[in-house]
Amino acid sequence: MFLRVAITLQTLALFVQAITAGLLLSSPDAGTLHSVGAYTVFYVTLLHLITAILVWRPGGGSPRPILYAAGFFGLTLAQIALGIAHVKTVHVPLGVLMFGMSVLQLSRVWAARRTHVAAAAHGGRAAKPQNTAVI
Repeated sequence: MFLRVAITLQTLALFVQAITAGLLLSSPDAGTLHSVGAYTVFYVTLLHLITAILVWRPGGGSPRPILYAAGFFGLTLAQIALGIAHVKTVHVPLGVLMFGMSVLQLSRVWAARRTHVAAAAHGGRAAKPQNTAVI
């Protein structure tokens, strides 16, 4: 549950950051909003990484969520450096890529939850398909 919340917050922060980026491209007065958004994305992706580490059980689960969160945090650091350097030609596409990756991860963690809930409802087994053929 905690990992789903962290990824949801991350995706939401990136969405708001995309909005402030659009405002910044059309008005230089939006720089403060975009800067605040950058700090927010930094802390939320750090929270995601910490959550992934704390949720993982050594010997009992895949470290894949930690690797994803660490990679995403690395992209966030690169994105911040590119933004500070005003390298818009890489900064903007990387932001779009990060938002897309976050949405993809968000859909995966919520789909995994639905699969887990469905399996629990059927006693840990996958539901057998019903024969709906009309004779």
